[in-house]
Amino acid sequence: MMEQNVTVESSPILKSHTNKHSAQSVLNGEVRGLKRLLPFLGPAFIASVAYLDPGNFATNITAGSKYGYLLLWVIFASNLMAVLIQSLSAKLGIATGKNLPEVAREKFPKGVTIFLWIQSELVIIATDLAEFIGAALGLYLLFGIPMLPAAIITAIGSFAILELQRRGYRTLEAGIAGMVMIVVLAFVFQVIMAKPDAGSVVAGMFTPRFEGIDSILLAAGILGATVMPHAIYLHSSLTQNRVVGIDEREKKQIFRLEFIDILIAMLIAGAVNMAMVIVAAALFFKNGLVVEDLDIAFEQFRNLAGPVTAVSFGLSLLIAGLSSSSVGTMAGDVVMQGFINKRINLYLRRAITIIPPLAIIAFGINATSALVMSQVVLSFGIAFALIPLVIFTSDRKIMKGLVNHRITAVLGWIISALVVSLNLFLIVEMFV
Repeated sequence: MMEQNVTVESSPILKSHTNKHSAQSVLNGEVRGLKRLLPFLGPAFIASVAYLDPGNFATNITAGSKYGYLLLWVIFASNLMAVLIQSLSAKLGIATGKNLPEVAREKFPKGVTIFLWIQSELVIIATDLAEFIGAALGLYLLFGIPMLPAAIITAIGSFAILELQRRGYRTLEAGIAGMVMIVVLAFVFQVIMAKPDAGSVVAGMFTPRFEGIDSILLAAGILGATVMPHAIYLHSSLTQNRVVGIDEREKKQIFRLEFIDILIAMLIAGAVNMAMVIVAAALFFKNGLVVEDLDIAFEQFRNLAGPVTAVSFGLSLLIAGLSSSSVGTMAGDVVMQGFINKRINLYLRRAITIIPPLAIIAFGINATSALVMSQVVLSFGIAFALIPLVIFTSDRKIMKGLVNHRITAVLGWIISALVVSLNLFLIVEMFV
């Protein structure tokens, strides 16, 4: 995951938190009930932050204001895909004790791994751009702080979150989970205030349909904002040394428990993404408003649902941007270490990745436009993370007892083909 990769046995924080109910006690069958889950909860919550970044805000608000509840099913389907994708990534780390970039470095020629490293760094820069600008925009909307000073405050905040790593991965997981819950509560409040039509929500979730080429393009954008390459890289790192199984039986047990962590985290992330569309549909689409800029969305929340609703939206944008930008920095550390076996200080990496968003903000480029373009860049990288993941997790020599079942492998390839095709469509439509 980061420079302080540890096993369960070497983490004083985890030991103090779980003394009687340690991971090893669970694996030995000494702990029963829900307490069995406690040592295994956390990695998926960190990875899930990537599914709640400001790029999602931009695409989901646009989708809800343009098409109402029409594209809710896209988010629902994307979230099911995310469960499978993140479970494959987590499983790779558990089975091999290595992260996805490390396995790629072992299996692919050097030139290929260097290419994979460069493109993954570019993708992470693009996602970090969206996250950083989103957090700065949140400060601007909440407090009226001009974008450039807001960006500098955001930088300080992102360094503070990285500092949680120095206190151990349990502290980091608790901090990230707390931030996720703030975003969840903010959108629960917004949904209550928006008073959506329940029947339309259910129909939108379970009735796949489009309305013209623009809705297909937006659906591809939603998918591109949901399936995140850096989350795929990172999750394998979060599980590779966290709880180490000594044999195949223990590794399978660890994966089963980590899968519950994934289900909970992805359920929360999916619910928040659907809430964004639902709120936009109930407030904007219902009133004939097409809202494509987040600052305009903030003002319309104030006009249509009151200032408290607008503040909850701005707060959720700020928290999502801060937390997801820190996760992006961790992912950057993982891909460099994994693909080329090099590592730089996380704080130096954070300082370097601050430069592009600061430059964009200083030049006065529209924040929402920058968010949308970052999603296009991100679309280029999905195939290079997803296809190797399916290849490696379907290889018995690599995975041994945790190799994909035939149906899992087939689903993995179907999802890969679908995701890659939709993102190619998005890229072509954006430029042609």
